[in-house]
Amino acid sequence: MEWNTSNNNKKKMIVINGGHFFNLTGFYEEVSRVLMKNQDWKVGTLDGFNDILHGGFGVFENHEEIEIIWKESQKSKEDLGFKTTKEFYENKIKQGKPFNIDFAQQKLNDLIDGKGQTLFEILLEIIESHENIRLILK
Repeated sequence: MEWNTSNNNKKKMIVINGGHFFNLTGFYEEVSRVLMKNQDWKVGTLDGFNDILHGGFGVFENHEEIEIIWKESQKSKEDLGFKTTKEFYENKIKQGKPFNIDFAQQKLNDLIDGKGQTLFEILLEIIESHENIRLILK
């Protein structure tokens, strides 16, 4: 089991294991597995990942205090780093609609110029935007 309630506090602990994936699709599969047990719906976008962190339809309730432990986070930082992020935006540009091509191009330009965020940094920002979630990188 990938989550449990620890006895010394009331926070539910959820483990994301960076050893289980090497790209964004694999990340979505991992978080779907650990956060959406017994649900038909699976995470497939950054917005979808943000949505499930609100709780209420996975393994924790709305605003429930949880702790996410991201094991092998350094591996994930590399796997979801510059190269993967560049490919992510290039694919959005190539696919066109329904994606905002201008927005994706700006994000790609920012990344290349050293001003943009990698997918790993975006995921951390999404997690950290939820006040009820404590993130621990291991």
